Amino acid sequence: MNVETPRARYRQVADEIRNDIKRGKYAPGSALPSQPELARAYGLNQTSINRAIALLRAEGLVRVEHGRGAFVQEIPTVKRVRRIPRGDGSGSSFAEEMRKAGLEPRAPLVELATVPAPAVAAERLGISENDPVVMRKRHMFVGDRPVQLATSYIPLTIAGGEEIALPDTGPSGLYRRLSERGYRIARFVEEIEARHPSEEEAEFLKLTEAQQVLEVTRIAYTTEDVAAESVFNIFPSQQWRLSYEWTAG
Repeated sequence: MNVETPRARYRQVADEIRNDIKRGKYAPGSALPSQPELARAYGLNQTSINRAIALLRAEGLVRVEHGRGAFVQEIPTVKRVRRIPRGDGSGSSFAEEMRKAGLEPRAPLVELATVPAPAVAAERLGISENDPVVMRKRHMFVGDRPVQLATSYIPLTIAGGEEIALPDTGPSGLYRRLSERGYRIARFVEEIEARHPSEEEAEFLKLTEAQQVLEVTRIAYTTEDVAAESVFNIFPSQQWRLSYEWTAG
């Protein structure tokens, strides 16, 4: 490759490697050539190669293992599809989207408790801060790799108690139980925000300080237009592509 000036050389190298990854030259999970090999191939010093790899790592395309080198991330970009109206009333499609991508998902329930409503949840549920809510927290994986965090809040007056979540229904099976209590879900609203992760989120999702997350907040409304649940979904921005579809009229 002949690098161009005045554009930074390490960025040109990063562009080339990024394109090679997207074209499949380097498959998910495979090792990139060593830094000395890349330096020879591009006619640059290892400092420039190191900066190129650091840029790709910050984008979430590669991971670096000490003493072993750089590897292409195994988790591909996954499309998160929302069709409006969706038609099945589920409001969630984590497992469906993962399986369509040829991946095997897990979404264990890691915490279930009755807690005072945090301000962000209270605002979306239309209740007072510190009103009791049933909280469900999930850690979502593809194989052993963490890909998403999801925390759900349901007003205690609607849930009736923590037993509504037991046995575990999965991310979206709760709506049938809410319907049995007289709270049939009729519509969903989603709010999307890109931001830097919290310390806890970065640790769980294995993100660098330069990477961002998408926070997709979903609010489920009943036929009486009462907010019955608010769910905060957090995932690495580079691993997801949002796709929304709705009918005209």
